[in-house]
Amino acid sequence: MSLNGFLDHLLKSAAPTTLSGNDGRGGLGGMLGSDFGKGTLAGGALGLLLGRNKATRKLATYGGLAALGMMAYRAYGDYMAQQGAPVQPQTVDRLPPPQANLHGEAILRALVAAAKADGHLDPREREIIEGEFARIAPEAQVQQWLKAELDKPLDPAEVARSASTPEIASEMYLASLVAADQQNYMERAYLDELARQLGLDDALRQRLEQEFRDAAG
Repeated sequence: MSLNGFLDHLLKSAAPTTLSGNDGRGGLGGMLGSDFGKGTLAGGALGLLLGRNKATRKLATYGGLAALGMMAYRAYGDYMAQQGAPVQPQTVDRLPPPQANLHGEAILRALVAAAKADGHLDPREREIIEGEFARIAPEAQVQQWLKAELDKPLDPAEVARSASTPEIASEMYLASLVAADQQNYMERAYLDELARQLGLDDALRQRLEQEFRDAAG
């Protein structure tokens, strides 16, 4: 399974779920209640990275990776149209396989980094994440990639280097919005720096955040 295929599988596994013991934190820390202590995940593997919100459920309902891409493209397309420069879609379904796999890797990297932004990735959380990922994608390639991403210090500049196009930059930021808690100071600071490193101006960033609010509202 390619990283692109693995990401799509994760996004499509997102579903409404009931988790006990949520302590109100965003990111990974807030998802680890008593059910996780028993090794139970009711809503699919994506629950390890994302909270319970309507944006997550929308990704599952409307097609996983394609849905995330279309949400980002809609915001980016509106932004470019206002600049007088309409764009052609560069969503993942229009990319050749090698490019599509790099696209998926960039989005998954953004999700993992945003989920780490609350600073609460302890050994128990990591064990749960790695175990669930291994269950869904036992391929060595995926496991090695995930381990490397979890081992990295959180660095918005390094994450942003995966954005090879403005469309992917927009999609990475939108994915990070889904994974992070904007009410948490550390995560908000991470999102601010990520947007700067991705080269998103205020107008585009506001459109992406509005797209997120529309999905999660």
